[in-house]
Amino acid sequence: METKKWGKAILSGIVTVFAVMLVLSLIFSLLLKFTGITERSIQWMILALSFINLFIGGFIAGGKGKEKGWLLGGLTALSFTLIILLFQFLGLGSALNPMQLLFHAGFMGMAMLGGMIGVNMASD
Repeated sequence: METKKWGKAILSGIVTVFAVMLVLSLIFSLLLKFTGITERSIQWMILALSFINLFIGGFIAGGKGKEKGWLLGGLTALSFTLIILLFQFLGLGSALNPMQLLFHAGFMGMAMLGGMIGVNMASD
């Protein structure tokens, strides 16, 4: 597989992840603002949706790449993790803590699974 095709596939997955994240963030911020829901009451829902979001990103990357979906999904999740790490470290002055590393390992697993399924669902 050519590098250019891999780059486009991974970029498609990352763009999808951040687009979905942006929409979900808007929805949850509106819910928090205009209802009695607290952050604590929806933290598990947000985590579950994050896993689903990375699965979708891996699925898109695998579907666009059409081969080695596990690798494309993993690279999509790794790219996501690096972007989050850079934002957190450079913007907020803190590194990822051990709990966040566990979450990102789970994200990688979900994105790899999504990539494998995406490759098999892709049509030529």
